[in-house]
Amino acid sequence: MLLQKISSWTTLLLVFSIIVIGCDDGSTGTESGTGTMEIRMYDAPIDSADEVNVFIERVEVNEEGTEGGWEVISEPQQSYDLLELTNGAFEVLGEEELEPGIYKQIRLILSQDGHSVVVGDNVYDLKVPSGPQTGIKLNVDAEIEPDITYVLLLDFDASRSVVKAGQSGMYLLKPVIKATNEAITGNIAGTVSPVEAKPVVYAIAGSDTLGSTVADTTSGDFKIIGLEAGTYTLAVNPRDTTYADKHVPDVTVTVGETSNVGTIEVNQ
Repeated sequence: MLLQKISSWTTLLLVFSIIVIGCDDGSTGTESGTGTMEIRMYDAPIDSADEVNVFIERVEVNEEGTEGGWEVISEPQQSYDLLELTNGAFEVLGEEELEPGIYKQIRLILSQDGHSVVVGDNVYDLKVPSGPQTGIKLNVDAEIEPDITYVLLLDFDASRSVVKAGQSGMYLLKPVIKATNEAITGNIAGTVSPVEAKPVVYAIAGSDTLGSTVADTTSGDFKIIGLEAGTYTLAVNPRDTTYADKHVPDVTVTVGETSNVGTIEVNQ
């Protein structure tokens, strides 16, 4: 009788094991249910300065319809030279797992002090007129989905953000930032020759300049990132004014791709 009971229990365990294995859907169990937001910062160039240093204390997001307010993505507590973030270079300000949902805004909290602009041999403090406490708010409407990384591109436009305060010798930081979902953007790349022209390259749609960069001073290579799909005119403006400006029309940008325009020759 005892052997018969043991045999019955063994049979039941075997059947249960088969059922459990048969219910396995192949999932590795790694799905977290959360998504990830990654925030990258890059810059449009400025001719009137050698460095533009901005100190960012933290980055926050705000989810639509929640009562919890702002959620911290990262706390860099770091100074960034915006002029190093050109020609395809960027800094990752933060990366954080978030609950799925629509995140309407992000904000950058800047320090009260610690910003500067370098012009030649002179270093000037950059004063923030207002906003360090409440932050720089940007509308993004970022949709976070489970197990997907949402990359948000922040174009911190130094050329429009640094303002000289009249004849006072002071400089003000009035941040102008454009936020774009990387998933809906493409890039334009190429080379300007000769490198001695020291060109700035602009991507223009209609009458709007939507991206720009400084060509590498050694190779002449350039790359403008974060452009939405469409047709652009490239304006090549040498900083050495002995060279003439040049325009390249009808450059098509496709999402997820880099359109290479080859070598652009500028003449004296």
